[in-house]
Amino acid sequence: MTAPAAFRVREFSLPLRSPLGTATGELSSRRVAVVSLVADETEADGPANAGEAGGGAVSGVGEAAPLPPWTEPFGECRDALAAVRDAVGRGDDVDLDALPPAARHAVTLADADAAAKRGGVPLAATVASRAALDGDPAESVPVNATVGDGAVAETVAAAESAVDAGHGCLKCKVGARAVDADVERLRAVRDAVGDDVALRADANGAWSREQAERAVDALADLDFEYVEQPVPAGDHDALAALRGRGVDVAVDETVNAGGAWPEPLGEYADVAVLKPMAQGGLGATASLARHLDGRGVDAVVTTTVDAAVARTGAVHLAAALDGCLDAGFAHGLATGGMLASDVAADPAPVEHGRIAVPDGPGLAGGAFDDVVAGEQN
Repeated sequence: MTAPAAFRVREFSLPLRSPLGTATGELSSRRVAVVSLVADETEADGPANAGEAGGGAVSGVGEAAPLPPWTEPFGECRDALAAVRDAVGRGDDVDLDALPPAARHAVTLADADAAAKRGGVPLAATVASRAALDGDPAESVPVNATVGDGAVAETVAAAESAVDAGHGCLKCKVGARAVDADVERLRAVRDAVGDDVALRADANGAWSREQAERAVDALADLDFEYVEQPVPAGDHDALAALRGRGVDVAVDETVNAGGAWPEPLGEYADVAVLKPMAQGGLGATASLARHLDGRGVDAVVTTTVDAAVARTGAVHLAAALDGCLDAGFAHGLATGGMLASDVAADPAPVEHGRIAVPDGPGLAGGAFDDVVAGEQN
């Protein structure tokens, strides 16, 4: 990437409403870095050239929200962004391939935001053009609600609340208890919400092959849309064996945690749940989704509990994929409520189970212009 005229970084520590259990321990807050770059107006590309180019430099905003094991740790991300800032100060080009995924996400998002603003178009149009996606991005995207791993009554109450709020798709967390106990919970949810609500189960790789087979057979009877990461990421043979049992198989850690995934992925999964932060940016994720679509694997976009800048970017990505690849799945983007505070007001809130794509230009017009005002240099 040609060196921008300026590059700034501001760090945030955002408390979570409730602690989040991860593979590396419990999180009570999210550390994120919001970046701002100033690009020369002559660098526009694709449909970003279609609008009226503004005079002079244009700024773009991006975000890094590292979350191991999907990305590098925060310290490594901070060092990488500092190296970008130093390179820009010297007038050197930025080697995007040398950046770890969350840092690369931040830089490429800011660059794409600037390009879209320069052309006067929403970011989704620039994402689609850069990934060679044919078609017009969607104006809004459906999103699932996540139902936690509580007892039966708690699970049912959360599911009913989400449906009352307008969600037509629920993702239920499973895997922390015996398979039979999870099936009891999920049967109670299906009975409570009826047949018109799409249900998913997310095991985060907690089941053995035998446990997963029992669970998938039970979920088929409950008409579940898919089961996400039923077995550990590296158990490719088990993934293949679970397909064709009446419930689609989705993968998350298999494609997002940095390891090698099996090819062709269409023999092992029906759906890939893609995290732009883990993939190194919207462009890389869009290109991967296009590749998978050609091999019969649908894409669902989700976050790593990102702040508002990255979440909004993910909404634009989902809109580009829905409009151009026509997958039709609800996305995992209703995650802003997990944060007790954010870097800015959310320009793309969830309303009745959908998120409207901000008009732009760029991410959301000037919604994030002041986020880096107190930048750290």
